[in-house]
Amino acid sequence: MSVTANASATAVDGPGGSNFEDDSSQGEAKREFSYSWPAEVSVVPQLVRRFEEERDRELAAQKAEWQESLESSPEDCVSCRSRGFEKEWKVVSDLPDWLSLSADLYVYTGGAHGNHGRTSLVWDRSGKRALEGIELFNSPVELETALGARLCDTLDEEREERRGTKVDRNGEGYFNDCPGIDEASVFVGSSNGQTFDRIGVYFGPYVAGPYAEGAYELDFSVTASVLDAVKPEYARAFSVQR
Repeated sequence: MSVTANASATAVDGPGGSNFEDDSSQGEAKREFSYSWPAEVSVVPQLVRRFEEERDRELAAQKAEWQESLESSPEDCVSCRSRGFEKEWKVVSDLPDWLSLSADLYVYTGGAHGNHGRTSLVWDRSGKRALEGIELFNSPVELETALGARLCDTLDEEREERRGTKVDRNGEGYFNDCPGIDEASVFVGSSNGQTFDRIGVYFGPYVAGPYAEGAYELDFSVTASVLDAVKPEYARAFSVQR
């Protein structure tokens, strides 16, 4: 048996990008959904189709799961019967041959709080294909080796600032160790508008620290060692930051 709910949906598509929202409510229970991308994506038909398909798939899944929660959860448990999804694509760098994007994602499926994260996508204009940032490198291990001590030292500096105490990687506690690149999202950025010369490493909640500390986003310049970790077919897209 389905449950009747108040619903509203809006979609704004145009040269300025796309912003889609679809919300419903049943008493105090709410379902909120939004998905957006910038103008730079709207001029790439392949990316538009890709994002539209993902948007429709996620919306259908959320609606089905919310309907189930309305029918099975106690009416006085508002958090049990509320859902949220928000995905916003942003431009990291727009180069002649490449479009580097990030997506901020928030998902709430009931309980005390939702979860959030960030993912990467790099569009190869000449090859007309999408890659994750890490796919431009030989492997997560090679990029981690190329960054060397900078990775863990920079992370520890951020953690110590938030915690107000020194991080002991050999001490007790799950969140004192240094996670690997295989647990991160990798972004490629540019300071010169022509090549990738910056690297972003994003550790989401629960990866480098407890939820209360939030996510950690670290920024690094491309060095000669980082260039060595790039797959040969993408080497021309990178340069050492001057």
